[in-house]
Parts: sequence; C-alpha cells; structure tokens
Amino acid sequence: MNLKKKNLTPAQYLVSGYFVIIMLGSLLLMLPAATNDGQGLGAIDAVFTATSATCVTGLIVVNTKEAFTLFGSTVIMLLIQIGGLGIMSMSTLFAFIIGKKISLKERLIIQEDLNQYQISGMVRLVQYLLGFTFAIEGTAAAILFLRFSQDYSFWNSIYLSIFHAVSAFNNAGFDLFGNSLEGFTGDITVNFIIMTLIILGGIGFGVMMEVYNRIKFKKTTLQTKIVVVITLALLILGFLLFFILEYNNTLAGLPLLDKTLGAMFLSVTPRTAGFNTVPTGALKQSSLFLIIVLMFIGASPSSTGGGIKTTTFGVILVTMKNMITGKEDMEIYNRRFEKQIIYKAFTITMLAAGLIILVTTLLLVIEDFPFIDILFETVSAFGTVGLSTGITGELSKISRILITITMFAGRVGPLTLAVAIGEKQRKGIYHYPTEKVMVG
Repeated sequence: MNLKKKNLTPAQYLVSGYFVIIMLGSLLLMLPAATNDGQGLGAIDAVFTATSATCVTGLIVVNTKEAFTLFGSTVIMLLIQIGGLGIMSMSTLFAFIIGKKISLKERLIIQEDLNQYQISGMVRLVQYLLGFTFAIEGTAAAILFLRFSQDYSFWNSIYLSIFHAVSAFNNAGFDLFGNSLEGFTGDITVNFIIMTLIILGGIGFGVMMEVYNRIKFKKTTLQTKIVVVITLALLILGFLLFFILEYNNTLAGLPLLDKTLGAMFLSVTPRTAGFNTVPTGALKQSSLFLIIVLMFIGASPSSTGGGIKTTTFGVILVTMKNMITGKEDMEIYNRRFEKQIIYKAFTITMLAAGLIILVTTLLLVIEDFPFIDILFETVSAFGTVGLSTGITGELSKISRILITITMFAGRVGPLTLAVAIGEKQRKGIYHYPTEKVMVG
C-alpha cells in the first residue's frame, strides 16, 4: 500500500479501492471456469454480480447456485468478505502478515473506511475487527455444518456452511440453495444462526468491541447506546408488524412457531441482509413498504451493512424531538450532539433520498414494473440489502447499470462518494452577515 506518492484524499482512495476490487472480481467472473456453461458471465452481468458481492448487497441477475462453479462461487465469497470487512481492513491484514507498519496516511483511510471520528486506535480496531469476524464466522460455520450435514454430503456441507456464514455475517444475502432460505422457514437452528450473524454484522465493529470490553451498559459511549436502542426498537417493532400483516398471507398455514420465526426473520433481514425465508414477491404491499423503510435506515456505522445508518436516524429523531420541545441543544442521555453531527446526518439522509428518487424515476421511465417493485429494488440496492420482488433478472442492461451504481454508492456511502467527487473547500477567514429565512 504505497499511498504517499499519490495526492488523493482518503475518500478518493476508498472509492478507488472498491472500484478496483469490483473490476478484478468482474474479470474473474467472466472467465469460463467461473460458470457452469463454460462461457463466463457477460461484462454487464459480471460487473453487476461483482458489485453486488463487494458491496455486500445480494441482488442477482443469475441464480448463484445454478450459474456458478465452485471457482465462481468462491470468487463471490471472497468479494463478500473483502467488501464486508472493508478494503483497508483486508489490506491491513496482509500488512500484518508480511510485517509491514501502517503509515499515518493508511490510518486516515482506515478511519474513512470504518467511519470513525478519531484516528487513534485504528490499527487496534482493525485487529479486533478481524478477530471478531473470523471467530464469529468460524463458530457459526461449525454449527451450520452440523445442521447441513444431515441433508448434504460432508464436503458439500463444509462449503455451504462457510459460504453462508460469510454471506450472513457480512449482510450479503447470497445463497447456494437457489431460493435463499425458503426451505428453512421453520428450521430453528438455521434461522437463529443466520439472524444472529446478521445482527452481529450489522451493529458495527466498534459496538462489538466496546460491549466486549465493557459489559455494563452504563459505561458505554453515546454511539453504542443509540445503536443498541434503535436496533432493538426496530427489530421488536418490525417483528410485531410483520407478524400481524403477514399472519394470513405468507405465514398462513404455518404452525405458530414457524409463523413466529418467519416474522422474526422478516424483521431482521431488511437490516441490509438480503436473505428470505418466505417469498418476498408474495408479501403484502404494506409489508413491502415497511421493509423499504427498514432498508433505508439500514445497519450501524463501522458494520458490514448499508443504509443511512441507525445513528443517523437516531440523531434525526433526537433533533426533531428537541426542536419540537424548544431545546436549543440537541441532548440525549445527558450528552449533546455537536452541530456538525446534525448537519452530517441530514446531509446523508438528503443525499440518500435524492439518489433513490433519481434512480427510481429513471427506472420507472425505462421499465414497465409496478412502482412499489421499482422503489423496493432501488432502496434494496442503496441499502445493500439484496431483497427483491423478483424483477432483478428481468431488468434491461441500462437498468442494471443504474442499480450497479446505486449499490456502489450505498456501500461507500453517499457522503463519502460526494466528498470523493467534489473538491474539499477550506474554511473561510470571514463570515457573511446572517439573515432569517422563514421555513415550515
């Protein structure tokens, strides 16, 4: 990682790094050895699949089980792992292996990649990140192996276990069963392992490290408190609503335990995971819209998931509450936010909403699918979720390119992408006079 010779910002390095990985993955998926038909994927489909894997999304234009060989699916799994951990985390891992020191410039890029505010402790955070990741994925793979070995051969069970542990923890949603996890709707082991992986991968590595070091909740930082509270609230609310909405629809005819598992999984998977145990296309429109909201909020900072993030949503809620109650300072848990955090939260939300509106509008012009399906697909791409009502494989080439761009923007973050494209402005040495503007 020789970064000193280039005059690029950390955001530009980050965007460039993901772009390079996607291009390399695309070339590998275009090789004849990658697909069962011996022809490899076409350029657009290869870029789409590589982007979906690297951006840990899970949207597919070809069935992963039917289309790819062992080589092809392994490429996808490696792209998922690199994309989930982050470009700089994987680069740091190789630096550890060869004994190379991490420079200040590289620490700055790690800080940008992991969405941290302080540069101190970056290398230690990466060490924790790698340790947690491989330990959690390894443990989950071992448990999944015990379950899959009941239905599949020994070596096949090993590969299925590793692939789905990596895919679930990194919130990717790729599967090798051909119909996601619809064959395991009432399977307690598979459901709980996959849901646990999704939640752990989505709460953020910083939160996991802090909880690991400080067991008592009162000693945690404000960010961890917001992440835990918002995550639990969304999971519980989502479960209750999905249980009610889908009780006589996709969950009809199932035993009560299976209904409960189905509703729980529906609540967990929109947090940028992409797996499904009931047919997504058969869900009620009210359920689809609820999933859209959950996908837009997404996971938490420094996690494997996308969306605007739970902390962004939390900051907006607190700002709205305090504005309504007339408080000048934005306060929560006896702490207050800096104005810069509030500006950033609203900027991220508006950039995300603007991108979704633009892409949705373009897809509505190009495609002849219902509005809810188009909006669902777009938000799924931005939130790096991977859920679909079934229209992904039927999209035109130009639409696939638009979805590819949306997945990329969702993974690197709309603000990071905007900063990488734009020019950094220096602070002015003077201020213009203030003037009031009527709003609302």
